[in-house]
Amino acid sequence: MYQYNAIDQQLVNDRVAQFRDQTRRYLAGELTEEEFLPLRLMNGLYIQRYAPMLRIAIPYGLMASYQLRKLADITEQYDKGYGHFTTRTNIQLNWVKVEEVPDILAELASVQMHAIQTSGNCIRNTTTDPYAGVNAGEVADPRPYCEIIRQWSTFHPEFTYLPRKFKIAVIGSKEDRAATMLHDIGLHIVKNDAGELGFEVIVGGGLGRTPVIGKVIREFLPEKDLLSYLDSVLRVYNQYGRRDNKYKARIKILVESMGKDAFAELVEQDWQVYNQDGALTLTPEQIEYAKSFFSSPDYQDFGTDLPAIEQSLQDKLATDSEFAAWYAHNTHTHKVAGYRIVTLSLKPYLQIAGDVTSTQMRVIADLADRYNFGEIRSTHHQNLVFSDIALGDLYELWQALAEYNLARPNIGTLTDIIACPGFDYCALANASTLNIVDQINAHFEEVDYVHDLGDLRLNISGCMNACAHHHVGDIGILGVDKKGEYWYQISLGGSSKQDAKLGQILGRSVAMDAVASTLDDILQVYLAERQSEELFADTVARIGLEPFQARVYRDNATSEA
Repeated sequence: MYQYNAIDQQLVNDRVAQFRDQTRRYLAGELTEEEFLPLRLMNGLYIQRYAPMLRIAIPYGLMASYQLRKLADITEQYDKGYGHFTTRTNIQLNWVKVEEVPDILAELASVQMHAIQTSGNCIRNTTTDPYAGVNAGEVADPRPYCEIIRQWSTFHPEFTYLPRKFKIAVIGSKEDRAATMLHDIGLHIVKNDAGELGFEVIVGGGLGRTPVIGKVIREFLPEKDLLSYLDSVLRVYNQYGRRDNKYKARIKILVESMGKDAFAELVEQDWQVYNQDGALTLTPEQIEYAKSFFSSPDYQDFGTDLPAIEQSLQDKLATDSEFAAWYAHNTHTHKVAGYRIVTLSLKPYLQIAGDVTSTQMRVIADLADRYNFGEIRSTHHQNLVFSDIALGDLYELWQALAEYNLARPNIGTLTDIIACPGFDYCALANASTLNIVDQINAHFEEVDYVHDLGDLRLNISGCMNACAHHHVGDIGILGVDKKGEYWYQISLGGSSKQDAKLGQILGRSVAMDAVASTLDDILQVYLAERQSEELFADTVARIGLEPFQARVYRDNATSEA
């Protein structure tokens, strides 16, 4: 992973000192709330419903074990002993004190972490595939390009006050595990007919009040032109994006209003006039330097021992059904023989999705050191990943994870729920979400039933800002406030994958206590209508909404116009 140089460290240290003084002046009454607002947002500090919240950056979701241990220490000293992982692969502390935030930032700086650009109208944390570098189907490892973008965008003076926040995601494989089509810019690493590496460029995706799927504006951008072209996209957005209405300020609105082709032409003109073959053109040396931080670990060559290792694993799978269920759902094929990718579920039964305690953090860090070359990855789905687990270590690892409630075999299933904190924490939320997660978990606690449903993404947001991406869940749930009561609108058929599409609203919202039973109705229709092993998404696409509506709304007592 990338290591700070002296310049990086000095920049972060200087920011800590700067914010310490700004906080002192605010607490002394020398800065008003209005004056302090943009300063705290530049450092990831929000004021939520009950307490301040600090969002800490985890660039492209990659952490070292010592960084996770530092986060554990911080949560115990300055918070309530846990953190919350988000869909941008960052971590949030929900109970900090304003006067202690500079001390937290200083602690973070000691392990090359910060909260810079985790808020505000700037380029946010660049995200990627949590299987980057270990996925056999990858064209190239996207992490070096994420790091190049991070270095270019951090403290960039032209992009500090954009019309609105700006999000970038990069992937290197056809399978999209980073929701690139929902980003302001999505980048897919591709090769042209000559075998040259480059990027397919998607612009104008986003959710919230106006959900939009991104559009391809360039099918092939040469590798060397990555930053120069991104710079032109941002320049056009900075010039033409609206600043009079924050709900119409995202680049998705600009692209929709002027049209994809017109927007692409403006970018091309700017690039050719100002940036093509200019100072931002990447040299082979710069690209190789970025790649040097993401070299493969010292994998063991198992040689002739591999068949015996694989047989031992098969024996354990055959004799331990719980281990077999975990292996089937929480592990994934690795590009190196003798290794497996493992996902740690942060969706335990009747606990908040994405939360992890300080004790769990230390356990995960210790296990990463023992089994995974000291590295941990956070994911878009609010889970964690060990990317390099030897087959012979899987059983012991599973036992250790299970002891600390990190091995629920539910990855990619109904109960692997993406959920925002909702009204219980967020000042913007219209309805609670965590009670709905508990209700769904309690209703669908039968593991075999959940596994039989297959690959199914359920996302729950507490307001139309869509922090949990409800628009693109196979099943999406949006909490709404109706005359002081919480109701829940359901949509079907969304996807954040390579076939990204927005779900369709099923109909009238349902009462709070009827959400799980309504889902049960929806799933009963699916089980009755699916063909062979057809996935939920395919069944919805084939039969449409009408059969689901007929089942759900047969009793109007559970719904409201």
